[in-house]
Amino acid sequence: MRAVSGAGLMFASNGAIFAALLPWYPLVADRLELTPIQFGFIVASYAAGAIASSAVPAPLIARFGPVRVAVVGTVPLALAIASAGWATAGWMFALCLFLAGFCDAVVDVAQNVAGIRVQDAVRRPVLSSMHALWSLGGVAGGVLATAAAASGVDIRVFLAVAGLLCIGLVATGGRMIGGFAQEPPRTAAADGHPAVGAPWRIVARAVLPLVVIAICGAMVEDVANNWAAMAGVEIGGLIPQVAGIAYTVVIGSQCIGRFTGDLLIHRFGRVPVARLGGASIAIGAILVVTTVDHPATLLLGLALAGYGSATLIPSVLGAAAKLPGVSEGAGVTLVSWLMRVGFLLTSPVIGSITGIAGLRWGLGILILVGTVTVFLAGALRAPDDSAGGDAPRG
Repeated sequence: MRAVSGAGLMFASNGAIFAALLPWYPLVADRLELTPIQFGFIVASYAAGAIASSAVPAPLIARFGPVRVAVVGTVPLALAIASAGWATAGWMFALCLFLAGFCDAVVDVAQNVAGIRVQDAVRRPVLSSMHALWSLGGVAGGVLATAAAASGVDIRVFLAVAGLLCIGLVATGGRMIGGFAQEPPRTAAADGHPAVGAPWRIVARAVLPLVVIAICGAMVEDVANNWAAMAGVEIGGLIPQVAGIAYTVVIGSQCIGRFTGDLLIHRFGRVPVARLGGASIAIGAILVVTTVDHPATLLLGLALAGYGSATLIPSVLGAAAKLPGVSEGAGVTLVSWLMRVGFLLTSPVIGSITGIAGLRWGLGILILVGTVTVFLAGALRAPDDSAGGDAPRG
């Protein structure tokens, strides 16, 4: 359907725009002479910007609609990412990432609300596939950026061109969605007030485990974004110019997991798929931390972690849109905002551990992430959600 394709194009462009910067991290860190601890705190600026935007998405979506917010918000996002190529000091790089995180959080909530409304309209699970296209966009952005870095292309030129292309893609996707993302009929719950039988304490109990699962998924993505290329150099023995392949492997395996995720969720339900994903993350992390200068083992471990994380965030956001007592925009915003605590904490923690004991010990945090996911996956069960695929279908 045209609307599903349009939503997927929006997700793909959003995945590509930030991925265009990530493979340059080892070269930028070297140019700015950043220590692991400094790098960890600087890249956390992206998450800090996202958290700072917490009050922005819901009212904008209510006023202008999710598609318009996603399209317009991509413009300053592209500018912020392109500006990172001009940074000549750590604080300048951190500022660019902060602004990119602020804008990206708004765009992220808007495109997810649009995707959920399209999913409800077609009455079948498609959100994991949309997130798969986000991952596919990330793969494309990462591959092109890695090739550009290896070929000696100027980072400033590459990021400017990538930004313009992504703006055009998200605008095209918005036009394809058309009226499918219009606001659904409002109810007492949709106005943001607790519905009868759904007081805020019930909402809080429902939100907490979802947030933890989302943070687990976010931590894998944060490792892909900020540390996979570093791991390629320090653990796998890759040269910095091609280290972006490690990021591409994580996002590529996540992309495969998301394309297959809707079918698996439709067949087995969200809970078993999430539990399998948690186990995959833990096993992959064990391979990563036990790698000794062997790129193949490192890449296999990163691939397992990426595949395991594939359905976690889409499943959580689908459940968040159905929280009792809040609108879909507010539910997605709430969980998305709290989820980004994972992005805020992950890199400083990994950077601090790396500065003391080395990167392989820093990445050992993913073993805990996978284990927690296995134990909390039951919170994703919501059998009354007809579009989300929570219950197995034979």
